[in-house]
Amino acid sequence: MTPKNELLFCALGGSGEIGMNVNLYGCQGKWVMVDCGITFADLNYPGIDVILPDLAFIEERIDDLLGIVLTHGHEDHIGALPYLAEDLGVPLFATPFTAGLIRGKLEEERIADRVKLHVIEPGKGFDLGPFGFQFVPMSHSIPEANALLIDTPVGRVFHTGDWKLDAAPLIGSPATAEQLTAIGDDGVDVLVCDSTNVFNAEASGSEGEVRLGLAQAVAKARGRVVVTTFASNAARVATLGEVAKETGRKLCVTGRSLDRIIRVAKACGYLKHFPETIDADTAMRLPRDKVLIVATGGQGEARAALARIAEGTHPIALDAGDTVIFSSKQIPGNEVAIGRIQNTLAGRGVEMVTERQAHVHVSGHPGRPELAAMYGWIKPDLLLPVHGEMRHMMEHARFGLSQGIPQALVQKDGDVVRLLPGAAEKIGHVQVGRLVLDGDVILPADGTTINERRKVSLHGQISVAVAVGRDGRLKGEPEVRLQGVPVEEDRPPFTAEAVAAAAEAARGGGRDRDKLREGIRLAVRRVATRWTGKKPIVDVLLIEV
Repeated sequence: MTPKNELLFCALGGSGEIGMNVNLYGCQGKWVMVDCGITFADLNYPGIDVILPDLAFIEERIDDLLGIVLTHGHEDHIGALPYLAEDLGVPLFATPFTAGLIRGKLEEERIADRVKLHVIEPGKGFDLGPFGFQFVPMSHSIPEANALLIDTPVGRVFHTGDWKLDAAPLIGSPATAEQLTAIGDDGVDVLVCDSTNVFNAEASGSEGEVRLGLAQAVAKARGRVVVTTFASNAARVATLGEVAKETGRKLCVTGRSLDRIIRVAKACGYLKHFPETIDADTAMRLPRDKVLIVATGGQGEARAALARIAEGTHPIALDAGDTVIFSSKQIPGNEVAIGRIQNTLAGRGVEMVTERQAHVHVSGHPGRPELAAMYGWIKPDLLLPVHGEMRHMMEHARFGLSQGIPQALVQKDGDVVRLLPGAAEKIGHVQVGRLVLDGDVILPADGTTINERRKVSLHGQISVAVAVGRDGRLKGEPEVRLQGVPVEEDRPPFTAEAVAAAAEAARGGGRDRDKLREGIRLAVRRVATRWTGKKPIVDVLLIEV
């Protein structure tokens, strides 16, 4: 898998899934990485919040990795850097806003002085071994989203990153149709393109259009208004600042991630007209119809501001007649968590507005009209869909071919694709996988720890302590403790039977401790299965007395 005089591509994340984007390009013996993101855990990962990509393939070739180029500052593109960048030991390249977010993350992990971070101005370029990179500004739901124009000795790639078309983006100056056409006219061999919204028949819409919808929704509200949105959407935050002024409300911002985004945005010259904000205590003292609160947590995050507001454990309190506006789209997989918060708010008499009731959100990804426009400007010979589940990427390939692109190739995480020269083809498959961040420890997502935790969460756990003599014979009565075994009010008789089973299994004695321990384990588990139909984890501790 050492690239020769050719251009190879391999996704270690983000192809066949939405999130955790990691893309590798290889040429003339060297590799570069584009993005290094995370995804968020679901109920299949008990006790886990963050999932990281397994970078074993490139770690084994670390001497050939030249650097990591970051397209923009969303967590699914930069979120793994605080945990993996130091070990990779290569420089990072990002535009100022993205670099500001990355620097803050590295500082939190106390590794900022050990990771080289190069700041590249939007629209500018740099060389990295056989690769030439140019940042091409695009619209998205975060400032300084960039496509990458990648020049190599064997051809050119236009890697879109996350993008959309926006005639009124509010923040930033994305590339124009004329600029993108000029790139296409110079020749682009491969378009590596965002697939998220390929099923949307309409364009995603402009950030400028959302302002009117939000202003109308806030103006109708009778009491306090909380608007929850993605913290990274600085344009939406700027819009809410304008809406607060238009509706005569003071603006309160609550949530650490929002504070960080606003601080970095201002440092980069954005949010110049953002109003002065007030703290939560001041907001609560104002008349109810004179405050607008921007809060994190619209995806149901348990520790975010909105969840704590709903539970009544936050300085901001809501009552009947107040309003919460969800200025964001539900990310698939978050429906249950969001519904839980919405039901709690509804129980308090709080009114809610989502994108289904009013025009309070637009997506940051391209619908079919935007994709078709991009194809026409860039005019690639090959379309390589990324950033989507398999159904998104397959549909994207079909759509691209229907719009006249000569060739489309659908790959998935781990596939090694030779993009150039000649017709693109898959030439191999490499190790890919997931790691989990468990507290301060990084573990395999399907390793012993997480598998044990899954089993405990499904079946419960029983601890058995048995005292034995040197000859292995039972001394006294075993002790049994339960966790998560479904016996409830029957716990005393169940425990008594489990103790009796453990004692009976131990009476035979014997000097083979492993055999004795296994006999006790099986005897206790048989009792649990007979009582509950479950097979709990049974841990046996032999104490020699």
